[in-house]
Amino acid sequence: MADHLFTVANLMLRDRPAEWAAVANFIGVRAEDVLLVRQVHEAKVAVASRGRETPWTPPEADVIVTNDPQSAIAVRVADCVPILLAEENGRAVAAVHAGWRGMATRAVIEGVEALQERYGIRPELVVAAVGPSIGPCCYEVGESTRAAFQEAGHHPSILDRWFEPRGNGKFHLDLWRATRDQLEGAGLSPDNIHIAELCTKTHAGVFHSYRVQGAGAGRMAAVVKMGG
Repeated sequence: MADHLFTVANLMLRDRPAEWAAVANFIGVRAEDVLLVRQVHEAKVAVASRGRETPWTPPEADVIVTNDPQSAIAVRVADCVPILLAEENGRAVAAVHAGWRGMATRAVIEGVEALQERYGIRPELVVAAVGPSIGPCCYEVGESTRAAFQEAGHHPSILDRWFEPRGNGKFHLDLWRATRDQLEGAGLSPDNIHIAELCTKTHAGVFHSYRVQGAGAGRMAAVVKMGG
């Protein structure tokens, strides 16, 4: 299996090397072996395979995959959905950052497909751990967001599952259901999908939430590495 963790609000993780060193120590790697990406709210994939170039220069991406047992990979969130993927026997892992734009562009599916294409990992052997994010109780969006999903090719029937009308052209977006639907659509077994269903806005005293704290919000990390 794989080792993984989700941090909470006791760490800010905004250019604080000591905090990242603590994260690295907890998951059992050197600080320089916690590999990050420059997240751009899309579905770009970064690959950090065994024998990667050192030092790591974070590329623009919202998905990162690796089969390097010496590295941990991580994404950062403050309301967006953090998804960690691992093959049942720990042969490769992935980390995915998906806000509404990433969900619209299928970043979740890109993560599963990258594991399959790069490392031959069959989707039915992938386990997903989905950390805290803003919940359907609190994630209000406008008509333009729903339209962006439709323009990206999502069928109206699936959008009816994800978007609950709230009046005045507003919707509540269920990123948890969207995540599950995309993971199942990519071939994961429902029994292998584990979603925390903890809302970062509701529990803003425990988690960082951009919707609550604004630009000063810290970041939570979702970190995974191949098991030792």
